[in-house]
Amino acid sequence: MQGCEPVDSPAAPTYYHGTKADLTVGDLIEPGFDSNYGSRKQANFVYLSATLDAAIWGAELAVGTGRGRIYIVEPTGPIEDDPNLTNKRYPGNPTQSYRSRDPFRVVGEVTDWKGHSAERLKEMRDHLEKLKQRGVEAIEE
Repeated sequence: MQGCEPVDSPAAPTYYHGTKADLTVGDLIEPGFDSNYGSRKQANFVYLSATLDAAIWGAELAVGTGRGRIYIVEPTGPIEDDPNLTNKRYPGNPTQSYRSRDPFRVVGEVTDWKGHSAERLKEMRDHLEKLKQRGVEAIEE
């Protein structure tokens, strides 16, 4: 990771954003771009997680040819539970995933992370493909 190690505490959680975009500290991740998932329609929200594992999935499953990247981000406005991964699909918010209509500022990058096994990635991609075939897309409000 570039810079200092993040410190998780109730007062100052560390938030992560997994992607294949090549960003630098100070860049803003904003809504309005094509989504990395589903039908790739224009995203009304940007997403983050307080768990590294959820960010790893984001980095691994994002559309694109670049390598997966995980950024440490800070919200610039209010965040809310991500309904794609919370009560509308799963009880509570087990992945600590959130979304916002306001940008996130990149404050660092996690460079030393281990991805999921090829077998686990295939399982997840197969699962997502089955959902797509059934017409289940990401929830977008």
